[in-house]
Amino acid sequence: MNLTISGHHLEVTPALREYVLTKLDRVTRHFDQVVDINVLLSVEKLKEKERRQKAEVTLHVKGKDIFVENSHEDLYAAIDQLMDKLDRQVCRHKDKLQDHHHVAAKRLDATL
Repeated sequence: MNLTISGHHLEVTPALREYVLTKLDRVTRHFDQVVDINVLLSVEKLKEKERRQKAEVTLHVKGKDIFVENSHEDLYAAIDQLMDKLDRQVCRHKDKLQDHHHVAAKRLDATL
């Protein structure tokens, strides 16, 4: 699994890097077929009072790319909400991959 954490108008500190890694553990625990993860942390300077922190993740799994972004006044809160969204999308993707079709009991008895 390749992991890239980068910052735009922001220096990625070791504390931020460690925080993102601990949050990503939850996602990789649900779905272990992750090929590549790109995390982009940025600060949008609109006005002094409206500084918006933005976090984006592009998760490349076999057959699909999952992109999630979230903005908040606090970067850690943005990362928390982002990982919640990502976790839901990964669980939905994993659910689509699983085969939920079961053979009916009548058909099982007829074949025996």
